[in-house]
Amino acid sequence: MASGRLGASDLAATTNTPVYTVPTSKVAVATVSLCNRNAGGVAVRLAISASGTPANADYIEYDTIIPGNTTLERSGLVLDAGKQIVVYAGATGISAVCWGYEESA
Repeated sequence: MASGRLGASDLAATTNTPVYTVPTSKVAVATVSLCNRNAGGVAVRLAISASGTPANADYIEYDTIIPGNTTLERSGLVLDAGKQIVVYAGATGISAVCWGYEESA
């Protein structure tokens, strides 16, 4: 059973970025933290999707503004095999970190 940090990325601007994908035959419980390292606010999106290109129904945050030098955190995300945590930022300077644990399905 894997546990701890599951994935991390320094996000490129205006690009969907899969930060973590649940391995085959596993389920995961995860927390995602999006850290805005900029002085001003930045819009972010967060989705749980079957691919790196989320459908409209996959978003749990959409164009949410993270004020400068603060974070947005979502916890208790339960994902089945193959699901991805996909993040998007309107500008550079956003870090995404995912942590939690995996276990056999």
